[in-house]
Amino acid sequence: MRIAIIGAGITGLAAAYDLTKSGHNVVLFESASQVGGLASGFKADGWAWTLERFYHHWFASDRHVLALADELGCRESVFFPRPTTVMYHRGRFHALDSPLSALRFPGLGWGVRKLRFGLTTLYLRQSHDWRALEKITAAEWLTRWAGERVYRTMWEPLLLGKFGPFAPQIPMSWLWARLNVRTTRLGTFEGGFQAFLDTLADRVRRQGGEIRLQHPVTRITASVESGVRVESNGAEHHFERCLATCSPQQLAELATQLPPDYRRQLLQLQSMGAVMLVLALKQHLSEHYWFNLPAQAGFPFLALVEHTNFVSPEHFGGEHIVYCGDYLERDHEYFSLQKEELLERFLPALSRFNADFEAGWVQRSWLFRSRYAQPVPRVDGSRKLPALRTPLPGLWLASMSQIYPWDRGTNYAIELGRRVAASLTAG
Repeated sequence: MRIAIIGAGITGLAAAYDLTKSGHNVVLFESASQVGGLASGFKADGWAWTLERFYHHWFASDRHVLALADELGCRESVFFPRPTTVMYHRGRFHALDSPLSALRFPGLGWGVRKLRFGLTTLYLRQSHDWRALEKITAAEWLTRWAGERVYRTMWEPLLLGKFGPFAPQIPMSWLWARLNVRTTRLGTFEGGFQAFLDTLADRVRRQGGEIRLQHPVTRITASVESGVRVESNGAEHHFERCLATCSPQQLAELATQLPPDYRRQLLQLQSMGAVMLVLALKQHLSEHYWFNLPAQAGFPFLALVEHTNFVSPEHFGGEHIVYCGDYLERDHEYFSLQKEELLERFLPALSRFNADFEAGWVQRSWLFRSRYAQPVPRVDGSRKLPALRTPLPGLWLASMSQIYPWDRGTNYAIELGRRVAASLTAG
């Protein structure tokens, strides 16, 4: 079949890999100048490796990533350091990257609270029944079983940081998914994620696929003679099947022939955007990789990630790379501020990580933003997700909103892409 894929992010590339391997004629339309979507990277002057625009890492349990790397013959380029993660509490940072360090976290207090935290965490890591947990919010479940002090100290800051005003609505199944599969060992790819994405894209091309960069799609319609018509750069193209890997809201705008009920379902799916300020420093800021920052602690961003405490600064010309990132509502002022304005707001906070920090440490900086970066799951979310196959004949949707209950990430994007490829050719 002749198949169009809208978006050359990891989901679209994974689907294209399987489809071209099966002999289908695949064309990917990508609005950007490179493949990769939210996982894509860039390389500044003097760097040997690319750097992700938005911080990324894999977990040792990410079997879909590892399986694909095996198939591509690049598994030896995946490696797993063990960087340190800390959480802010009352003016200090405390280790929070293992069950033992979590039990030692001073914010929990002593005695029964630590016991309840340990038992509920153990239960969630051992349980496989996430469907029962999607019928109750994380706030309700954790307050009942872990206790209000544990919820307010350990879990509420995570939910508020990720979802802001939506935090009270998040189902317990989402938190279960995070605890159930994540590991303390974190992985990346030699050369950066972009090197992995380029390897996958090259394989798609060698298998006969075509990737059209800087080709945004502006319209999707049902074809009179059957199939789908895709409009891009002023031209119309006919395909027997079409897979959209964009956001649900974008698909609703592109495919106006979708039935009103389905379009309404797409538009009701909520999401958070992401703002990422990347700094290249002339010396390291800290000894840690990941800093969890509670919203009430007064930092101007959700997380600080010192990437070069994960991989060596020698890959980046000796520069020390720091991400200052936040998940925000799509109309937040951070989406309209200029880079210089965000630097003015963010840089003073870095002295809380290192008292010696000065603005002169910053050698270069970059600003990246996306209004669709973190889907907001809902109670009974599995019943509210749109089907992969849309009501418009020949059109499928695979977005990160549909990987529920799992959190967004490249591992589940690969799984989704390969699953929808099988569905697309079977239907």
